Amino acid sequence: MDVRRRNHVRVTGRAGGPVLMLAHGFGCDQNMWRLVVPALERDFTVVLFDHVGSGNSDLAAWSPERHASLDGYADDVLELCRELALGPVTFVGHSVSAMMGVLAAAREPEAFTGLVLLAPSPCFIDDPVTGYRGGFSAGDIDELLESLDANYLGWSGAMAPVIMGNPERPELGEELTNSFCRTHPDIARAFARVTFLSDNRADLASVGVPTLVAQCSNDAIAPSEVGAFVHARIPGSRLITLDATGHCPQLAAPEETAAAIAAFAGAPG
Repeated sequence: MDVRRRNHVRVTGRAGGPVLMLAHGFGCDQNMWRLVVPALERDFTVVLFDHVGSGNSDLAAWSPERHASLDGYADDVLELCRELALGPVTFVGHSVSAMMGVLAAAREPEAFTGLVLLAPSPCFIDDPVTGYRGGFSAGDIDELLESLDANYLGWSGAMAPVIMGNPERPELGEELTNSFCRTHPDIARAFARVTFLSDNRADLASVGVPTLVAQCSNDAIAPSEVGAFVHARIPGSRLITLDATGHCPQLAAPEETAAAIAAFAGAPG
C-alpha cells in the first residue's frame, strides 16, 4: 500500500532542515496545524498527515482490527517514518496522538530525535485505587460514548465547544464541530473508543528519547495533574504549561505553541 496516499501526507518547509512530524487528535485532521505551520516551516521540514479514517486519508485503508488500539496507529506512524526516509523526526502528537508517539518511540527509538506531547493524556478515566486523576469517571466516559453512538452529529455540536474551551471565541468551537462532522461517523465511533478507553500509563516509562510535555493552563479534557503525571513517568522529560486555554492550543494560541515546539526541536537562532 502507498502509505503516503493512505495518510494523505504533505511535506513542506525547509528542505534538509530538522524534521517535525505533526499528528492530530481525535475528530481532527492535518488542517488543525495550519496556524502553526507558517512559523515552523521557515526552519524545519514539516510532515503533515491524516490518521487513517480522518481528513483526506484513504478510508478503505481503515481496519477495524488494526485500528482497534493505539498500537495500530503507532504502526502507521512508524511506516510513515520508514517510507519518507527523512531521518529521525521530532514527533509532535496532540491529545491521543501523544500516546501514539509514546508507543512508536518505545518500539523504534532510533526513528525519533524527540517527542512533543501536546495536551497529552495516557488515560482519561480516574483511577481511585492509585489516586490517578484522568479527568473523567468511568461513568462519564460510558455516557459520552453512549451519546456519541446515539447521535454523532449532536454529540459533536455539544462536545466540540467543551473540548476547545475559549467560550469567548465561539468560532473555534464551530471549527472543531465542523471537523468532527467531516469524519465518517462509524470510524469516529471506533476511534472514540480507542481514544477514551485506552490506558497507556505503563508505557510512559519505556520512552527513552528527549520529551517535552506541553500542557495547557486550563484544559477540561486533560487537567494539569495529567501533564504532571506524564512528566513524572517519562525519564528526563521536560514539562511546560502554556498560557493557552482549552485542549487545542495549536488553534487557540498558535504563536505560543509554535514557539514551544521550535525551541524544543532546535530551531536555529
